[in-house]
Amino acid sequence: MPGRILALMLKEFLTLLKDKRSRLVLIVPPLIQLVVFGYAATFDLKNVPFAVYNEDRGAAARELLASFDGSPSFTQVAQVDHEQQIAPLIDGKQVLMVVHVGPHFSADLQAGRTAALQIIVDGRNSNTAMLAINDVSVMVDRFNREWAASHGGSLPPSHIETRAWFNPNLESRWFFLPGIVGILTLLVTMLVTALSVAREREQGTFDQLLVTPLRPVEILIGKTLPGFIIGMAESSLIVLAAVFWFKVPLLGSLLTLYAGIALFLLSGVGVGLMISSLALTQQQGLLGAFIFMVPAIILSGFATPIRNMPALVQAITLIDPMRYFLVVLRGVFLEGLPFHLLLSQFWPMALIGLASFIIAGWLFRHRMY
Repeated sequence: MPGRILALMLKEFLTLLKDKRSRLVLIVPPLIQLVVFGYAATFDLKNVPFAVYNEDRGAAARELLASFDGSPSFTQVAQVDHEQQIAPLIDGKQVLMVVHVGPHFSADLQAGRTAALQIIVDGRNSNTAMLAINDVSVMVDRFNREWAASHGGSLPPSHIETRAWFNPNLESRWFFLPGIVGILTLLVTMLVTALSVAREREQGTFDQLLVTPLRPVEILIGKTLPGFIIGMAESSLIVLAAVFWFKVPLLGSLLTLYAGIALFLLSGVGVGLMISSLALTQQQGLLGAFIFMVPAIILSGFATPIRNMPALVQAITLIDPMRYFLVVLRGVFLEGLPFHLLLSQFWPMALIGLASFIIAGWLFRHRMY
């Protein structure tokens, strides 16, 4: 059995590498998209959930925080009473930033001294973080003008001290390049596997496979492993480019990263084989792959936060493996999350992969006879 599977795998690799168009699809589009996304991708800010840590009960602090409550750009979702409550809120992405008013804020203003206002911001999405800081700066500048007009003084009444977590320099590439690893890995894996069985049918070699000693499960494994290996190599290439070319830090362990890649590839290959088993031609397989990939990318949270989507759409994202893989990628790259903290993202990908392989196996046998 291993020898027969190895022979079929060798046939798949030769078929892919002999065709000039197949080689171009494997190499050129991912590199072009990596460069385009690496230099040109941008994101817009819509809503900013934030928490307030107010250690000053003076009138000046209340006046400043009232401007946040009246702003359509900000929504207060939590009130912090202790410093230890800040990290869980930002780690869990419940808030984008925390507004910290120190205990002497009002007293400093009343005494004519400059008062500091601390903004702790989640730097994982650097574009969103910078836009949020800019909006806060505008509000503080307006507060300064109003305070100076009513109380006098030449010094700026208050100034912002900003601290960005997970991305201290707010480099935009740090946020979206880990996501590109998932997108391009899915793209290549889907193209390879979605065309696999369809190509056999279109070229008339599918019937020849049926009369070989290979059993259906062996054919399925032989069709699966090349896509898995190519996807693993492709993702490794993109990770290397992100780390060594674009200088994105990889803070977590490679073991955790590749565990996530492996589980994601299993789910992607399973879906690709489902599409390939249904398609009669390569054109149908290609169309089916793009029909799956576009919603998978949109619903993954790559560009639009999932929390901003309607409740029904958020429920649909639960069956999207990209949703979980992006959390793994950004968690390992930017936060250095260990394996056990990502188990909640690993098991859904494993479940999706198992279900997709079961369905693909059933479709494969059903379409054979």
